[in-house]
Amino acid sequence: MKIMKKSCQRTEEDRRNLTKTVEEMINYVREQKDAALKEYNLKFDGCTRETLRVSKEEIQVAYTKLTAQEIEDLKAAAANIRAFSKAQKETVRPLENFSPAPGIFLGHRIIPVKSCCCYVPGGNYPLYSTALMLIIPAKTAGVERVAACSPVMKGTNEINPKTLVAMDIAGADEIYAVGGAQSIAAFSYGTEEIRPVDMIVGPGNRFVTEAKRQCYGQVGIDFVAGPSEVLVIADGSGTPEIVAADLLAQSEHDPNAKGILITTEESFGTAVMEAVERELAVLETAEIARKSWEVYGEVILVDSLEEAVCLANEYAPEHLELNIQNPEEVSKQLYNYGSLFIGENTAEVFGDYASGTNHTLPTLRAARYTGGVWVGTFLKTCTYQSMTPEAAAELAPLVYRMAKGEGLMGHARAAEVRKSLI
Repeated sequence: MKIMKKSCQRTEEDRRNLTKTVEEMINYVREQKDAALKEYNLKFDGCTRETLRVSKEEIQVAYTKLTAQEIEDLKAAAANIRAFSKAQKETVRPLENFSPAPGIFLGHRIIPVKSCCCYVPGGNYPLYSTALMLIIPAKTAGVERVAACSPVMKGTNEINPKTLVAMDIAGADEIYAVGGAQSIAAFSYGTEEIRPVDMIVGPGNRFVTEAKRQCYGQVGIDFVAGPSEVLVIADGSGTPEIVAADLLAQSEHDPNAKGILITTEESFGTAVMEAVERELAVLETAEIARKSWEVYGEVILVDSLEEAVCLANEYAPEHLELNIQNPEEVSKQLYNYGSLFIGENTAEVFGDYASGTNHTLPTLRAARYTGGVWVGTFLKTCTYQSMTPEAAAELAPLVYRMAKGEGLMGHARAAEVRKSLI
């Protein structure tokens, strides 16, 4: 293995200050409720809204600020995401009357959470696509109350109109003009205007992420996410400009985003790095993308695709692209990734917007133990059982012996009394 371009290690931010700041914000919202949210809205965004909930009239006004093409594009993307979510839901089925022994009947029900909040970021870019990715799976899962929130545009009282229209097209039941750590606290504990929810999903900055971490337990969350990542495995058969474009597509998200190329051909790695420099010379978002690429970008030369697979599984990236010939066989050897993009035709950005899979994915190696947001994120698999008197009497001695062995005599007695059922 040879490092053709080395990245800097991500340094651990001063978590003590971050943790303390967010904890104070959460406590302030819990104490002052709506007053705290409005104070933070003014402080961080220059927002002077009297009510936090967005009205139907505001939503209709937002539609007038979009072109017909923009509205149709959102609807087309939503249709693909909704179709895939419905197909996924069909794979999650109830189990009824499974019998491991005569007279014992086991099963599980698939139950959606009752309420959730979908957090849609509004920082460097209006990420209206995230509204589709979060709200549509929640509604498809059958969540009764799907609330959505997003910060207002700086210096205004309004959520970005594209984000607002996307929230409406996706089917949000309630929309609130509030963001940041304070919004996570509000939906976790409730305020006068905002009822708490059972689950909060969606990406955000480090304050939002830390708030989700601190509020976890009070509410469910999807996962604690970090800066965006893409890893490309290439055998040199592809187009350097395409790989460069995909690396920079992630790099432009955030100065801390990470783009990685693992290749078996040194000349291809060199060609990709040259293509990156050419694109950065004309890319409108080059200020952020260049910083991310120069600090965190990596190019690694390996001896074989087998070595590339091992490295990719160790990295466990958010997005994983296979820019190789005959990628299907290699794809079967990969098991740590948020979402997999097979072949040069399959751009990661297609998944970001409109192909149908979800773009809210695990980062910072969390793909080792979780997948991304999907319809199942909002579903609970809850077991149940019943048994005949004969089955209870048959099972009771076994349970009695096991409970007695643990010293839990109350448990043992609860089993023993059922021996007399027949």
